[in-house]
Amino acid sequence: MTTRPPAEPLLLNRELSLLKFNERVLAMAENPSTPLLERLRYVCIVSSNLDEFFEIRISSLKEQQRQSPNLVGPDGMTPDQAFENVQQAVHELVGRQYALLNDAILPALQAEGIALHHASEWNAEQQEWAREVFSRDVMPLLTPIGLDPAHPFPRVYNKSLNFIVSLSGADAFGRQASIAVVQAPRALPRLIKMPPELSGHPEGYILLTSLLRAFVGELFPGLEMLGCYQWRVTRNSDLFVDEEEVTNLRHALQGELSQRNFGAAVRLEIDKLTPVELETFLQREFSLKPEDTYRVPGPVNLSRLMQLCNSPNRPDLLFPDYRAPLPAPFDRVGDKPAELFEAVAERDRLLHHPYQSFQPVIDFLTAAALDPDVMAIKQTIYRTGEDSELMKILMAAARAGKEVTVVVELMARFDEQTNINWASKLEEVGAHVVYGVVAHKTHAKMAVVLRREKGRLRRYAHLGTGNYHPRTARLYTDFGLLTADPKLCEDMDKVFAQLTGLGARRALKSLMQSPFTMHDGMVALIRAEARAAKAGKRARIMAKMNSLLEEQIIEELYKASQAGVKIDLIVRGVCALRAGVPGLSENIRVRSIVGRFLEHSRVFYFYAEGAETVYLSSADWMDRNFFRRVEIAFPIYDKALKKRVIDEAFTFALRDNQLAWQQQADGDYARVRSRREPFNLHQYLMQKLGA
Repeated sequence: MTTRPPAEPLLLNRELSLLKFNERVLAMAENPSTPLLERLRYVCIVSSNLDEFFEIRISSLKEQQRQSPNLVGPDGMTPDQAFENVQQAVHELVGRQYALLNDAILPALQAEGIALHHASEWNAEQQEWAREVFSRDVMPLLTPIGLDPAHPFPRVYNKSLNFIVSLSGADAFGRQASIAVVQAPRALPRLIKMPPELSGHPEGYILLTSLLRAFVGELFPGLEMLGCYQWRVTRNSDLFVDEEEVTNLRHALQGELSQRNFGAAVRLEIDKLTPVELETFLQREFSLKPEDTYRVPGPVNLSRLMQLCNSPNRPDLLFPDYRAPLPAPFDRVGDKPAELFEAVAERDRLLHHPYQSFQPVIDFLTAAALDPDVMAIKQTIYRTGEDSELMKILMAAARAGKEVTVVVELMARFDEQTNINWASKLEEVGAHVVYGVVAHKTHAKMAVVLRREKGRLRRYAHLGTGNYHPRTARLYTDFGLLTADPKLCEDMDKVFAQLTGLGARRALKSLMQSPFTMHDGMVALIRAEARAAKAGKRARIMAKMNSLLEEQIIEELYKASQAGVKIDLIVRGVCALRAGVPGLSENIRVRSIVGRFLEHSRVFYFYAEGAETVYLSSADWMDRNFFRRVEIAFPIYDKALKKRVIDEAFTFALRDNQLAWQQQADGDYARVRSRREPFNLHQYLMQKLGA
């Protein structure tokens, strides 16, 4: 066995690994076999992902630069070195993104009759129409701010669209004009549809940016406009709530939310034609450096182009429509709530979204709300959306007099206000609303229903790897389990008691729970496979998750690999583990699957000397999931369902040679290529489970 060079870092950098994931997403847009509007959608997704990357990860990295500039991380880099490498990688990614958009996707869209009309290309009729739109719908909403001692630089909202205008001349008061700022109101659409008879295309649009740039001079009569350039600034959007001082989490959080959009600036995006002196001026205003600045040849917020992806008139440019079926027996269950409970009581029922409909989960809770024999409903909510049918069902159950307890996670990033609003509505109808445990986000996905049957209470439950969010259930791959298993349901009741009340930790018979038993439990399962391999027995680990970062878990996987355990990891996004390094991890393969659906389920498999232990979970293998969140991992007992999970989570995924990427020893990823017949995981499961 060869030995790993001592200077080689044990772990890969978190931020660089996340950028590698976004490169894989962008590769979907670069692939000409991806439908055209879906290619545009992937470009927009990368833009949205990068926004959050700067708001959260770059903000954190900048904080490390301030507090611990000389600390060398397990990736072998100081914060300054990491920041330099990350910025270089982002600049390269953004360059690829805009080149793809301008050179390939937009011309192809125009050839298909979906055009963006830039001001430089407007004919006389289009110019007249645009001027009328500006005068009627845009100009009255604009407030130009000329910068002088009486007009300081305005307060700028996070990721808002702004323009810096260079002027010359004297105004009505004799003031010499130099620079003005115009902020685009958030209420204005960023894409404005042009009448087809003017456009010459079935769907023609102009950008608000083009409209403002063309006519912004009308806001400064009598002055010479030397130039107008778009820009936006991204700010630190992580929330801080002092846990030691909190007496009411909702009130504390609402106070923080009002300031989220005015945090410290972390990125400046500007028009590529912006003069250097204006760039320097903006950098100074936001305390940013040249490396924090991105000159872009197009809209500063590509996410706004997502509107084009939702064209109802061009289904031929989208993925073929897929309607997830109701799996048996839910396709045969009638309107009587008792029939649904009978189906779950008969045996555990596994759901695999989005290949199978999310409707059985909605029907399960609807049945609980309507059934006079149901006494109580308990549920966790992490993300559910602004218009949630499930929340309305819980409100209806509370109005009907049932005991409804909802653990609402107020600290679900970027969904805080939505969850606060739902918490208020639930309380108004008499539901018991709690916010979990301060300093431990409630990320577990579970619901328990207590039903009176033959004079006794029986529990029914749903556990899942994803959120109670019907829209994302059509886009994210997740497993769900409907069960009446007494061991699972009793454990879930104990977890709810911990979340709503006080008391000592309660022993669980079936579930693993963070922050108490899940980390130790996963370590023990990994070590058991290593012992089996050392004893010459068959040993196997397969794990599927979104992110792999926790250092002890990675260390145990390295040891298991060195003991001879064959390990397959399917990690969609961030992976700090280095696979395939001689003497360290030569028995570990890491795959990432990026395709039509977002891989989201967490599944953990251990051969366990033939017992084949399988857990589904809400938790990734990250520090936060093990130690700073309330999470659960639940076993699959039913042999037929266990085989389904193994096949659908691993067997088929490891056969994929269309969507899969394999990590190389240096942390880069290469497409999986094979001479075998093409195999697309998402298409296969749509055909298999959608039949």
